[in-house]
Amino acid sequence: MIFAKKGQIDNISLLKEITSSKKLKRYIQFFIGVFLSACAFNIFLKPCNLIFGLSGFSIITERFFNIDPSIVILIGNILLLIASFVFLGYENSKSTILGSIAYPVFVKLTEFMPEYIDLGNTETIVIALCGALISGIGTGLVFKNNFTTGGTDVLKQILSHYGKMPYSKANLYSEGLIMLAGGFFFGWQSFIYSVITLYASGIISDRVILGISEYKTLEIITTEEKAIKNFIMESLNHGVTEIDAEGGYTNKRKKILLCAIPTREYFIASEAIKKLDPEAFVIVIDTYEVQGHKS
Repeated sequence: MIFAKKGQIDNISLLKEITSSKKLKRYIQFFIGVFLSACAFNIFLKPCNLIFGLSGFSIITERFFNIDPSIVILIGNILLLIASFVFLGYENSKSTILGSIAYPVFVKLTEFMPEYIDLGNTETIVIALCGALISGIGTGLVFKNNFTTGGTDVLKQILSHYGKMPYSKANLYSEGLIMLAGGFFFGWQSFIYSVITLYASGIISDRVILGISEYKTLEIITTEEKAIKNFIMESLNHGVTEIDAEGGYTNKRKKILLCAIPTREYFIASEAIKKLDPEAFVIVIDTYEVQGHKS
């Protein structure tokens, strides 16, 4: 390990150490994620014309020009990868290289699956949600291990960076235009189901990346800091940190109590705070990991 200064870890070395750790596990999860994403595309998204992302664009080109979707995805990924290197640089693009190639390859390898998985007369909404589930898990596994599958993810980053817009707005532009095209060519029912699928997939992907929230972090502004602190420490047996603060409107000195408690104990803590100080101002934040000791 390299040190930039005494007692200080060099940031570049630390980043390399993190990304190189557990390499085998990361690559296994990455390929599982790409496989699941490709299966979701061929089994659920493509048959129902659920249009979003570069994969959705490939469905449109197959319908009207009879071009293999995997070819369209591969060519699109390569062009966007080149654009990424030009506009975002090597460091921001290297995690996209493997996924840009692997995803269209897996799309081609799994294109036979609909022949063996007959969805019959299954409702479109059920197919959309199943596609969102599988796609979300796959995408989450890819992102969790610091990879991407290319496609419109690259376009969003470029739009966000050079268009000086939030990533959410860039996402709306890139995905929205493709979904609108899908609605125009396949009907607005396709557009509605595509929106539902994309939204649900994003939620599931986030859960895979972050996990289920096991803790709640409470930021409590109260005049009864001693009573609330004692309850949390003595009754719930959790540490509490006191932070000095000043009211922006009143300019009065106040205490903020900061603590992380298991989600299962949130109800008890919340009700206790209400009883001890009905005027308390409480901010509750989902927390996915707690490290260190009580303070």
